[in-house]
Amino acid sequence: MKQAERIAPAPQGAAAAKRSTTVPQPRPQPHIVISDLVVKYHAYTAVHGVSFEVPKGEHLTLLGPSGCGKTTTLRSIAGLEQPFSGEIVIDGEPVFSSRRRINVPTEKRGVSMVFQSYAIWPHMSVFENVAYGLRVRKMPTEAMRAAVEKSLDLVQMKRYADRPAAQLSGGQQQRVALARAIAFEPSVILFDEPLSNLDAKLRGEMRVELKDLQRTLGISSVYVTHDQEEAFAISDRVVIMNEGRIEQIGSPRDIYDRPRNSFVADFVGSANLIKGQVEGSPSADGNFLFRTADGLTLKAFSPRPPRGNETQVAIRTAYIGVGATAVSQANRIEGRVARRMFHGDFVQYLIDWSPGQLVVRRPPAEIIEEGEDVIIAFEAEHCVLLEAESA
Repeated sequence: MKQAERIAPAPQGAAAAKRSTTVPQPRPQPHIVISDLVVKYHAYTAVHGVSFEVPKGEHLTLLGPSGCGKTTTLRSIAGLEQPFSGEIVIDGEPVFSSRRRINVPTEKRGVSMVFQSYAIWPHMSVFENVAYGLRVRKMPTEAMRAAVEKSLDLVQMKRYADRPAAQLSGGQQQRVALARAIAFEPSVILFDEPLSNLDAKLRGEMRVELKDLQRTLGISSVYVTHDQEEAFAISDRVVIMNEGRIEQIGSPRDIYDRPRNSFVADFVGSANLIKGQVEGSPSADGNFLFRTADGLTLKAFSPRPPRGNETQVAIRTAYIGVGATAVSQANRIEGRVARRMFHGDFVQYLIDWSPGQLVVRRPPAEIIEEGEDVIIAFEAEHCVLLEAESA
C-alpha cells in the first residue's frame, strides 16, 4: 500500500472527539495557472517571470500603470502573444509550455475575450453579432438561436436582437460584446479594459452589471485595467503589476490596508509616505515604534516581521482623524490646517505637522477652518511599515 493510503489507528476518547472536528479540506484546483511567464520583444522584456493562479469562478484583475505588462500577460493567456518562456495551464491542461514546446491555438483554449474597442460589426444586427462565433463553430441552428437569446437576455439586450449594431450606444455595444463572449459558454473570459471608452456614469453602472454577470455564470475571469476604483469594485483578488513584475497579490481590502511597498501604497488609493526607521522589537500586540526623520515617534504595524532595513511607513488619508474625530487612537500629534479643498464627496486637508505636510480626507460634514490648530490621530494598524525597495 502506498504511504498516502495508509490508515492511521483511530484516536481514542477526548482526543478522538477533538480531532474529528478538524477535518482538513482539499485545496481547490486552480482553473488558471501562470508559472514563470516571460514575454520578450527582441531585446525588450515586457513580462519578467510572472506567476499567479486563478481559482474556478474567481474574478481576478491585473492592475497597474500603462506599460506594466498587464495586457501582454492577458494576451498571452488568450494565445494572442507567444511568450518567450514559462507555462500557462487552463483547466488542468497546458496551453503554453516552453519546456514541453506546447502552444495551443487561441480558438482551442476555451477562452473568450472582451476588448476595449468592442469589435462589433456595424453592418450586422445584434443577433448576428452574437451568433457569428457560434456559426463559425458550426453549431446547429436551433441550439445557436437558444444560446444567442440566452446570452442577450443575460445582458438585458434581448429586445434589441434585430436592431443594426450601428444604431447602438457605447454601453449597448459593450453589452453585445459581452453577450458574444459568453454565448459559447467559455471556461474563461478575459477582459482588456472593456469600460475605458464609456463615460463615468455608465462605467459605474457597467461595473455592477459585470460583477453580477460573472457571479451568475460562475466563470473564471481575468480583467485588465489601470483604474484602481474599477479594479477594487469588481474583483475578488487584484494583482498589482509594475514594469513587468508583480508587486503584490491580494484582496482589494488587503492591498488597500496592507500595501507591501511604496509603489503599491502610492499607486493604490491615497497615502502619506513618511520616512524614518524602526526602533527596537515589536511589542506584545505586534506593534512597534517608528522614529521619523525629524525625531517624532509613531506606533506602527507590520504585516510581516521587520527586517530592520525598512525606511518608510504608509498612512492612508481616509484613516486619519482630525479635531473632533481624533479620539482614542494610538498616535496623537499636534498640527495646523494649511489648506482645505472641497471635492464633493470628501474634503481634503493639507496639515502641517513635524515631519512635514500630511494629507487628510474627511467627510464634507466635518469642516475645519484653514489656520486652525488641530490634533491629528490614527491607529497603529493604519501606520503600515513598507518593505524596503529592492536594489
